[in-house]
Amino acid sequence: MNVNFNKRDPLYEQVVRHFKEEIAAGKLLPGQEMPSRRELASQLKINPNTAQRAYKEMEEQGLIYTESNSPSKISENRSVLGAVQDELLGEAVSSFVSAIRPIQVPLDKVIGLIKEKYVAESGGIK
Repeated sequence: MNVNFNKRDPLYEQVVRHFKEEIAAGKLLPGQEMPSRRELASQLKINPNTAQRAYKEMEEQGLIYTESNSPSKISENRSVLGAVQDELLGEAVSSFVSAIRPIQVPLDKVIGLIKEKYVAESGGIK
């Protein structure tokens, strides 16, 4: 597991975002087991308390669940999982719009460039 941490955001939030991205991309599937908190801390070279906080946050958001002493698992709630992709897409679009608004590029040109770049970077997949 490879997460590129930045110095701006709290580590636990970056861990949560990583798992959201993995869920949105379909790399983590509903019902799939998560590594233990200690395993995660060891893999990411973070404090176990940080891993614990990330898991707590994901449980509060409904992304994962833990039953008694069993390993935590990815939620099977399709609406929660679908909302993850919508959330990440919304954040990316907001950031993009904020970045390009000062340039005052016509919307049709922006959309055309996005389509062109998206197709080029995804190997022709539309």
